[in-house]
Amino acid sequence: MKTFIKFIIISTLSLVNFFQNSFSSEKIKIGLLVPITGQHSEIGNSIIKSVRLAINKIDDDRIEITPKDTKSNPINSLRSSKELYEQGVRIVIGPVFIESSKYLDELKDMTFISLTNKIYGKPPNVISAGVNALSQINTIKKFKKIKKLLKKMSIKNIINEINKDKKISKKIIYDFYLKLKNEKK
Repeated sequence: MKTFIKFIIISTLSLVNFFQNSFSSEKIKIGLLVPITGQHSEIGNSIIKSVRLAINKIDDDRIEITPKDTKSNPINSLRSSKELYEQGVRIVIGPVFIESSKYLDELKDMTFISLTNKIYGKPPNVISAGVNALSQINTIKKFKKIKKLLKKMSIKNIINEINKDKKISKKIIYDFYLKLKNEKK
C-alpha cells in the first residue's frame, strides 16, 4: 500500500512539475488533504511522509505542498479545501476516503486526486487513484486466461485469442516470443 501511495504521489507531482516547467517558473501549489488527527491519523501521517520523500526525490524548490487535516469527515474536508483554494491551490492530493469527498463538488475549480479505490458516488472533480477490486479481479482473470493459453501454446489458439481480445495480444505475443527464444537455447 505504501509503495502504491508513493507511486501515485510521485506520478502526480512529476506530471504537475512537467506542465509547470513547460509554462512558467512560479510556485507549484499542491494541497494535501489527509486525516492528520482522529481515528485515521496514522494513515494521514504515513501519506505526509511519503509526500516528503517524493518531494525530496523530485528536488524542485518550486513545488509547495500544503497539508490540511480532514479529520476523516466531509465537513472538515470541505473547510480545509476552501482554505487551500484561498491560498491559490487548485490541485489536491486527497482525500483518502470517499466519504470525505462528499461536498467537494462545491469547489468546481479544484481537482482532487483521491487515494480511495471507490469509483462510484464521488463528485465529478474527484479522481479516484486507488486500485479497486473490480480492476484487480479483471486483471487476475486476464492473467489466468493468458497463463492457460500459454500452457497450450499452439499458434492456432494464440491467433484465435488475439482475435477475441486485442488488449491481451501484446502480452501473449511477447510471452510466446520468450518461450520460443528459451527453447532455442
